[in-house]
Amino acid sequence: MENLATMFLSTLTPKFYVALTGTSSLISGMILIFEWWYFRKYGASFIEQVSLNHISPWISGADSNSENNSSSNGSNGASTSGSSTNGNAGSSTVGAASGQQTVPECKVWRNPLNLFRGSEYQRFYWAANKEPLTYYDMNLSAQDHQTFFTCEGDAGKKEYELMQTAWRERNPSARIKAAHEALEINPECTPALILLADEEATTILEAEKILRSALKTAESNYRKSQQNQHQGLSMECTHRRDTNVLIYVKRRLAMCARKLGRNKEAVKMFRDLTKEVPPIMHVLNVHENLIEALLEMQAYADVQAVLAKYDDISLPKSATICYTAALLKARLVADKFSPDIASKKGLTAAEMTAVEAIHRAVEFNPHVPKYLLEMKSLILPPEHILKRGDSEALSYAFFHIGHWKAVDGALNLLHCTWEGTFRMLPYPLERGHLFYPYPTCTECADRELLPAFHDVSVYPKKELPFFILFTAGLCSFTAVLALLTHQYPDNMGTIARSVLSWLTLPFTFILERLEGTVPSNLLQSLSRV
Repeated sequence: MENLATMFLSTLTPKFYVALTGTSSLISGMILIFEWWYFRKYGASFIEQVSLNHISPWISGADSNSENNSSSNGSNGASTSGSSTNGNAGSSTVGAASGQQTVPECKVWRNPLNLFRGSEYQRFYWAANKEPLTYYDMNLSAQDHQTFFTCEGDAGKKEYELMQTAWRERNPSARIKAAHEALEINPECTPALILLADEEATTILEAEKILRSALKTAESNYRKSQQNQHQGLSMECTHRRDTNVLIYVKRRLAMCARKLGRNKEAVKMFRDLTKEVPPIMHVLNVHENLIEALLEMQAYADVQAVLAKYDDISLPKSATICYTAALLKARLVADKFSPDIASKKGLTAAEMTAVEAIHRAVEFNPHVPKYLLEMKSLILPPEHILKRGDSEALSYAFFHIGHWKAVDGALNLLHCTWEGTFRMLPYPLERGHLFYPYPTCTECADRELLPAFHDVSVYPKKELPFFILFTAGLCSFTAVLALLTHQYPDNMGTIARSVLSWLTLPFTFILERLEGTVPSNLLQSLSRV
C-alpha cells in the first residue's frame, strides 16, 4: 500500500499542483463572494444559517420550532402593550414571551431640548467653523414650523404668506429678512418673532426679550381666535394655529429661564405646560424638559413623581425616561457601591434593583453610556432625534451628564454594570428582553441627522461571520500556493509530496498494523472486492 502511494505521488507533475491550487483558489473565491453578498444583504452567513437551521436539528433530532417556543415562553419580559400610537421603534415595551417579531418602523422625533440656532448653534459655528446642523435636520424643522405656524386661514394675508416661504428658505439671512418684512406689514405677526428669537438673537437674553414680546401678541391672537373658532373651518384652523404658537412661545420662554439659571420659574412654566392637551403637546414632550429642570434643582422626589406618571408601559419610552429612572435607583446605593465587595458577597436587593434599572436603560439605548462615561466625545445635539439611536443618546448625555456627576458614585456604578446588559440579550438580536428588538434602521437615520464630523455610534456592530473569514483565509492561502507553484514548480512539487507523505503516515501505520493482525487471505479477498 505504501508503494502504491509512493508511485502515485511520483507520477504527479508540477502542472497538476498548479491546476489543483488554482482550482481550489477559484472555488474558495467564489464561495467567499457569495458569502459576502449574502452577509451584506441579510446580515448573516449562509453556511452558518444552513448549519444552524437544517443540519444541526437533523443531527440532534430536535425540533427547532419547539426549542424556539420553549425559550420564548421561558424568558422574562414586560407585558405586551398595545400597538405603538407614535410608530417609533421601541415606543412601547414588549416581552420576549409574546413572541412578537415585528419591529416598528423608525420615526424621527423633535428634540425636546433643542437649542437656539442664533445664540447657540451659530456661536458654535463661529468658534469651530463647522456646521452643527445637517440640511436634513433643518428641513425637518422647516416642515414642523410650517405645520405648527401656518394654516389655511392665512390665505390673502401677506405677512403670513411671507412666513410660509420663510420657513422653507435654506439661507438663514433670507429667513431673517422675510421675518422682518412680515413684521413691517404686521407688527403682531408672532411666527416672525419666533423666527427672529430663534435665529437672529445672538444671546439667550436677546431671545427671551423677543419671545416676551411674542407672548403678548400670541395671547392677544389666541383670545381673538377663541371667540370666533366655531364660525367655520377656516376660523377653527386659525385658532388651532394660534394655540400652537402660544404653547410654543411659552415653552421657549421656559427654556430661556432654565438656561439663565431661573430654575424655579422654568419648572413652574413647564408644569403649567404639561397640563395642556392640544395635539402639539404630543410632539413637544415637555415632560422631558420638566425632568431635566427638576434634576438641576436636585428635586429627586418631584422627578420620581413625574416618572411615575410617564414611565408607563403603554406610553412611548425615551432615553430620558429610562436613564432618569436608573439614576434615581442608583442614587440610593451608588455612594456605597464597591465592585470588589459585590464580587465577593454579591449584590444587595437595592443594588440589584439599581443594576436592573441600568440594564433596562442600556437595552433601550445602548449608545448613552459611552457618552456619560466620556469614552466618546460630545457635540451639540441635533434638532431632531431618533429614539434608541445615537442622536437621542447624544442629546440625552449633552444635557444630563452633569446630573449623573452630581450623584456620588452613579457613574462608577454605571461603568461597572452597563456592559452586562448585552449578556442578557438573545443573539442574534431577533428578540428583545424588555423592549422590542433593537431596530436596524438607526444607523442610516442618525447619519442623516448628525453632522459629518461626528463619528456615529453603531449598534450592534456587524462582525464578519467565521465562515467568511475562514473562506477569505482559504482563498488567500490557495492563491499564494498557486502563485508559488507556478513560479517554483519543482520545489513546490517536492514540498507537496513531502506534505502528502506526512499526511498518509497515519493511514500507512494503521494498514501495517492490520496486515500484522488480520489474516492475509481476508485482506486479499477485500482487495478483490
